[in-house]
Amino acid sequence: MGDTVHMRIDRDDVAALELGVTLLGSGGGGDTAWAGAVLRGRIDAGRRPTAIPPGDLPPDALVVPVGLVGATAVLAEKPMGGHEFRTAVDAIARWTGDRPDAVMSIEVGGLNGLLPVVAADDLDLPYVDADLAGRGLPRLDQLSTAAAGRGVAPAALAAPGGQVLVLATGTPADVERAVRGFLTVVGGWAVLALSPVRVADLPGCAVVGSTSGALELGRRAVTGVPGDVLATGRVVDVSRRRGTGFGRGSVAVLDHATGAVLRLEMENEYLLALRDGAPVAATPDVLVVLERRTRAPISCYHVRPGIELVVARLPAPAFWADPAHLPVVAPRAFGIDCDPVPA
Repeated sequence: MGDTVHMRIDRDDVAALELGVTLLGSGGGGDTAWAGAVLRGRIDAGRRPTAIPPGDLPPDALVVPVGLVGATAVLAEKPMGGHEFRTAVDAIARWTGDRPDAVMSIEVGGLNGLLPVVAADDLDLPYVDADLAGRGLPRLDQLSTAAAGRGVAPAALAAPGGQVLVLATGTPADVERAVRGFLTVVGGWAVLALSPVRVADLPGCAVVGSTSGALELGRRAVTGVPGDVLATGRVVDVSRRRGTGFGRGSVAVLDHATGAVLRLEMENEYLLALRDGAPVAATPDVLVVLERRTRAPISCYHVRPGIELVVARLPAPAFWADPAHLPVVAPRAFGIDCDPVPA
């Protein structure tokens, strides 16, 4: 397998990794500053976090996907107690009867691009260079295991107050609904651990090389705009509306060079870009919005009228190009009546 290289994360790498996972969050995924500070602290204390390629483990080794789900903004009011990852991993191990040999992230985009690296250090387990999204995604029924037909159950949730929930069975949509209901009861967020995946199965149900890819993306972004530029201009309008699920919204950008209006449709992430009404980019490609002068990523939550920005497109991971996988992340999966837009 050996699709990636053994990658030790040094202190000088953290800023680039933080930038890379933020870009892959496509305007969502949560603030990475806290997790980045924790990771630096571990390195300063002499720890050596490392992302290893799946091929470094035996084919039958078991990798547990982990991550934080829910409202990441609530972390400031209800911080992690430090037990949640271990509690969730122990719960899924007890339920399945399988002890994990390593952990991986449920999604590389945003906060979950960093936290599972810290969790691996806490658990004294290897961190595998792979995830279940290759970008930021809002729902569990959109993870790559669901797209590959493996589902997402059983799943274990550990809340900061000590509550533990194991969802033994259910369709990916069932698990998604149950998790959201649990989060409203426990204060907004919890740590999730999914059933272990054999290393030999990862290429067919995961995005391999996502953490090393995020680090390389962050390094490139330091010196220029990553991806294909769609517009450079000023935000002239932002509209937000509440729906039955996640909040929806639109951003209108007046392109300085052409005078065209680029409209971004967003939910938790930027999902679709239209130039003068014609689609020019869409999920599963990653849409990134950067402040024009500093090149700092601007989240869906923080975009405002008057900001000067650059909008660019990054190609989706190859996993999502498979016609069997694409429907769970295509625009219609978000209720947008549009086909994916070829690069």
